[in-house]
Amino acid sequence: MKRLSTLLIANRGEIAVRVMKTAREMGIRTIAVYSEADANAAHVRAADQAVCIGAGPVGSSYLRSDVILETAKRMGADAVHPGYGFLSENAGFAQACADAGILFVGPPILAIDVMGDKARAKRAMLQAGVPCVPGYQDDDQSIERLTSAAKEIGMPVMVKAAAGGGGRGMRLVHQESELESAIQMAQSEAQNAFGSSELIIEKAIIRPRHVEIQVFADEYGNTVHLGERDCSVQRRHQKVIEESPCPVMTDELRAAMGEAAIGAAKAVNYVGAGTVEFLLDQSGEFYFLEMNTRLQVEHPVTELVTCLDLVEWQLRVARGEILPLTQEEIQLNGHAIEVRLYAEDPYAGFLPSTGPIHLFATPNTAGFRVDAGVASGDAVSPFYDSMVAKVMAYGKTREDARQQLIRGLQESALLGLPNNRDFLIDLLEQSDFAAGQATTAFIAECYGDQPTKPSVSEESLVVAACLQHRLARGLAAATSLGIAPELLEWSSTGRASSVYSYEVDEALVNVTLTSQGPDAYTAQIADTVHEVQLLSMSSQHAVLTVNGLRMPLHFTATDEATIHLATAARTEVLINKAVLPPGAGEEVGGGTITAPMHGLLLSVDVEVGATVSKGDRLAVLEAMKMQHGITAPIDGTVTVIGGKTNQQVAAGDVLIVIEPAEE
Repeated sequence: MKRLSTLLIANRGEIAVRVMKTAREMGIRTIAVYSEADANAAHVRAADQAVCIGAGPVGSSYLRSDVILETAKRMGADAVHPGYGFLSENAGFAQACADAGILFVGPPILAIDVMGDKARAKRAMLQAGVPCVPGYQDDDQSIERLTSAAKEIGMPVMVKAAAGGGGRGMRLVHQESELESAIQMAQSEAQNAFGSSELIIEKAIIRPRHVEIQVFADEYGNTVHLGERDCSVQRRHQKVIEESPCPVMTDELRAAMGEAAIGAAKAVNYVGAGTVEFLLDQSGEFYFLEMNTRLQVEHPVTELVTCLDLVEWQLRVARGEILPLTQEEIQLNGHAIEVRLYAEDPYAGFLPSTGPIHLFATPNTAGFRVDAGVASGDAVSPFYDSMVAKVMAYGKTREDARQQLIRGLQESALLGLPNNRDFLIDLLEQSDFAAGQATTAFIAECYGDQPTKPSVSEESLVVAACLQHRLARGLAAATSLGIAPELLEWSSTGRASSVYSYEVDEALVNVTLTSQGPDAYTAQIADTVHEVQLLSMSSQHAVLTVNGLRMPLHFTATDEATIHLATAARTEVLINKAVLPPGAGEEVGGGTITAPMHGLLLSVDVEVGATVSKGDRLAVLEAMKMQHGITAPIDGTVTVIGGKTNQQVAAGDVLIVIEPAEE
């Protein structure tokens, strides 16, 4: 048995917190590493000890294998758990751990090396007899050869980073005319994300399911699978919803996919946790996609249907134990669904968002689980991935799990920055998803380029006005000298009325709020009068009735004018324009293009004096490990360049100014 008493987790966020939880339950001391940007992060607070390893950018901290390994030695760590992402699939780091006599909680170096390169992995799988998608995975990486290979395969094709994952360095190409640009963008993104610009080209399987098999192996030659996960619901090739079992799985198909996954693992002498990913077409044929040589983001859905702790299995295998169960002993029961809660704006092309989290709240109910890397008061940094938590539910049936997850999300709140909570609820309520018919094309088919943001409801305006009124009343009561609270609702002419003004669809809507007695109000919008009763109100939670409908909600006020709301139906940020000075809050418009988030300007593609058309690419900004094209909002002439290539910019910085073309 190998010694494993102190574990350094070479990661951050929810996965670091998740690993620490199991390690501590096993009596293992935990050490966190953190960047300067993560000095008070959740994983730092959860660890027994924590060590700063560098500045915020990943290249200065979480990707510094030398610093992490030196920290492990200095702190007396017996083992390193890499989580996922960062160094988790870095064969060099695994080798350095082995050279230092420190256990690497992951597979053998050869397995990481082979499976970490999509081209090598595909060649190995073809040799092992695992079904693969037709494609090109050879060494010639010239634009000419990649382009000709794609044409030989036939449109549409997938262009993929050989060393990549998470949708980075990946492009779906439908037209031959788009090939060269897509290949160049994929190479650039792959080089920046993974340090390698190598690509593979594959025939695009249209409307498949993305189904993966969880495998586990020990060092004694035992290999098992723990069923499948359906990860078909994706945006930008990144998973949004995962579930187990797959809605269309049969016993025969599971056995065949499980056998192929075990064969893939055995082909590289695998040890530990791994996931073999397949594309499943509409005829029931499946094709090897890739193998992730680490714990997956979505591993909790497998834990929920197997009642097993996969991190515990990892740690036991790492210290030399035999697998806890045989294939025959592994049972799948019930259904689990997981959604990824992202700090991003679904209504602005899923643009990542950064900034403070004023409130993060989730219900504590049976069958509902949250693995989070943030808490209220934390902040989302521009340096890292935009996922802040995984929210999941378990039920006896798929419908039980779906309904439980919807309810849990409706009772949750992430306030302070744009996020996809409402979008997730809408996804789960879509009829195709409810029927188990979602494929990888699901989001695009339902929403097009991006979902349409719902208009603010009158109920939300009424609730905002009522809560802002009560907050102001509370402040007045706290600073008054002996005035009875009930008198704060009165004026010399009778019951007091207050006017709140909110911008809705570029028009101002006035809400006239009038007290009707203790905790009762009328709220008039145009000719409509709403009856409001405040049943309870604490610092961040309230229950009201609006026209007799009970509305529990979370809220937070960031200043006198701004209130954030999360009801079961909607998350809103509403600003009472009536208390703002003239001109406040007006945004730069016309042809002024500002940075939508903190990030690195990878390129500026225009010069002063250039004539551009609406939609032309002006620059490329890298943030949260993804590249985002900045395009012209209007036709015109470039008059100002505010940023330069390889410059860090902050959200709101002016990048380019365009003088509109004369009409």
